[in-house]
Amino acid sequence: MIEDEAAQAVRRWRATAPETVLLDGFHALKHALRFGADVRVAVTSDKAAAVELAAGLADDLTEVVRDLLVEVEAATLSDLVPRVHPTRVAALAVRRGRRENLDELSRRPRPAPVVVLDNPRNLGNVGAVVRLAAGFGASGVVTTGDIDPWHPNAVRSGAGLHYATAVERLPADALPEGPLYVLDPEGEDIRSVVIPDDALLAFGSERHGISPELRKQATRLVALPMRPQVSSYNLATSVAMTLFHWGGPARSDD
Repeated sequence: MIEDEAAQAVRRWRATAPETVLLDGFHALKHALRFGADVRVAVTSDKAAAVELAAGLADDLTEVVRDLLVEVEAATLSDLVPRVHPTRVAALAVRRGRRENLDELSRRPRPAPVVVLDNPRNLGNVGAVVRLAAGFGASGVVTTGDIDPWHPNAVRSGAGLHYATAVERLPADALPEGPLYVLDPEGEDIRSVVIPDDALLAFGSERHGISPELRKQATRLVALPMRPQVSSYNLATSVAMTLFHWGGPARSDD
């Protein structure tokens, strides 16, 4: 008996899932496709609704999405993914190559900074930072510590934009070359600092801040303006403020 399209898609999913990245939802699939991801299989429990969503939000990809998506039963989709995204779309793609990422991170001169997250603990924050870095055109996001920045929860939070920038985990003593600007409450007010394009911008963990090891490596300590008695900003907010400052008037007037 010849397998129908849905059965073939499910078989491919189960065979490729251990070695691929879960793209959870239409927006993750959209961004991954736009930035050249190798998508191996994509499924939905409502293809007509997904194609309509593509037509409204990503007309450049409507035909690609129509050709790629395979409709499966709702119960089958629930069995394939940890939780079904509201768009009822899921896909599997090949992880961006580590060698490609490392080459991009080490290329000099860099046109934009690399964001360094020092031992982050929240995968949602990691994904949010990747999304910010992609939007600002940063050269990449490097994490230190033990969590994988390509974890499905980080990719979900990043809306598939891991494919739009170089995202890798590295030891703190093996960061890309470049001046290291460490965000620290005791640093200079960032508003008086011009951040060079090839800088590494280092941010501490949500709980403990920057590690002493990375702080010692700093070319310069810089601080975000903050009202007294407010203890900290959210990690993604801190990254957004810093990247906005890098790309703002102080840089263009230098």
